Amino acid sequence: MEYQQISRVEAAPAQPLAHALLALNNTHVQELSWLQPRRLEYLVEHAFMARRIGHLDAFIVAFDQDAPYDSPNFLWFRARYPRFVYVDRIVVAPSARGRGYARLLYRDLFDQAEQAGHERIVCEVNAQPPNPASDALHAALGFSEVGRASIHDDSKTVRYLLRPLRQRITHQGMTMTTHLEAGALCAPG
Repeated sequence: MEYQQISRVEAAPAQPLAHALLALNNTHVQELSWLQPRRLEYLVEHAFMARRIGHLDAFIVAFDQDAPYDSPNFLWFRARYPRFVYVDRIVVAPSARGRGYARLLYRDLFDQAEQAGHERIVCEVNAQPPNPASDALHAALGFSEVGRASIHDDSKTVRYLLRPLRQRITHQGMTMTTHLEAGALCAPG
């Protein structure tokens, strides 16, 4: 299993990987949103992280708070948090499900975001129509609900989720950092 960065060139219209990305994304339009070729190229160009596993067993596209992105869900977070990484889409091919690829992509994102100084990862998950698989994944990864909204002329209701990357704890005069992924307490070095 190998992580590979998705480049703007690979995401450009008429590129084989772009066709595969669009096909996988647009097969899951109910959970994600429909992408046109130029929009995919734009998203990858401005992403904090755009990665895939294998040829295209799974992929993730995420933005930081400074991205020039007009999604109402991204803008909801931007209005409330000064710094964050927003997961715009994460999808696993049907033939690759059950292998833990979504968790692996998230762990990679957690590491990259923490190295860049971010303290939270945010995303939205459909409440209506429901997405129970995504609900279960995000709950297992430590996300919690911080809001809800109706979007697209009330055709969808989304739950806004947040997962802190680390938490500072002061106990008996000593400040420690909890890395939630590992669940370990580490004294700052």
